Amino acid sequence: MTTYKGINGFAVQSVATDPSPLDEGQVWYNNASYAFKLASVTTVGTWAAGGNLNTARNGMASAGTQTAALAAGGSVPAPTSVSSATELYNGTAWTSNPTGLGTARQQMAGFGLQTAAIAMGGSLAPGAGLTNTESFNGSTWSPVSSLNTGRRLLAGTGIQTAGLAVGGLTAPQAQTESWNGSAWTNVNSLNTGRYGLTSFGSQTAAIAAGGASPSSASSESWNGTSWTATPSLNTARSGIASAGTQASSVVFGGTPDGGSTFTGATELWNGTSWTSNPNSLATARQYVGGVGSQTAALAFGGDAAGQQTATEEFTGPGAPVTKTITTS
Repeated sequence: MTTYKGINGFAVQSVATDPSPLDEGQVWYNNASYAFKLASVTTVGTWAAGGNLNTARNGMASAGTQTAALAAGGSVPAPTSVSSATELYNGTAWTSNPTGLGTARQQMAGFGLQTAAIAMGGSLAPGAGLTNTESFNGSTWSPVSSLNTGRRLLAGTGIQTAGLAVGGLTAPQAQTESWNGSAWTNVNSLNTGRYGLTSFGSQTAAIAAGGASPSSASSESWNGTSWTATPSLNTARSGIASAGTQASSVVFGGTPDGGSTFTGATELWNGTSWTSNPNSLATARQYVGGVGSQTAALAFGGDAAGQQTATEEFTGPGAPVTKTITTS
């Protein structure tokens, strides 16, 4: 008779804690919970509640990963209105950083990692678009070279030494700037100018999607030199967020009508086309923070007729998961 050991070359292990990382198809016995378990992968993306932000906010700069995220600045409840506060996420809870942005602002963008980030643009409340750019080293923010054009409701993507600032509420709304770690340079503009859009990927391989011009489903691909139109989002919206790369990403949230209604709609990008994910954000909202990857994204804050603290964690298709083997 064929046995598990005969097929795999080893017997089912008995362990007190589940193994990590997981290998799809792996079977083991957890002697602490008295259960046989199996390593599998997800087939659709799902959202689950994470730890709430300490300060409700929307339109903040965001950077990092699902387990090491950064939220800085944004619009907060009156009477403060505009914040410089910075919070750090460890995969479970947000902690307030002792120092905040040098310039308090809202409707800004950011990119990079929790310990090496850039925050740029934004506005006062109310106010014209700002050019301010600041760099974060994991504990403090420092001013660096400013954007060439002040703007708010822009998008950003990349790493601390190589990023993009895309679109935004300015003139023209299609302007793109490239960051080399020390200065911004104007590069070729979007084909469709807009604000409240999202961008993901790298300085030389990015996607810009959604936005208001008015509400748009437009999606464009950046090759390091120019933007090319790609298939449109299934749901046109602005105030949208994203996580991932040019070849594999997820977008979520936004408003289809400029803020009268909000959506938690989630879509997946495979490098060629958009697919609507059957599971949406539990809290529909616009101007939400977004970081991470298609298989492990984080959504936090945002606006839904008021600033939000809600944080949600996304486990995308193909992510490893542990399942308990039952007899039923």
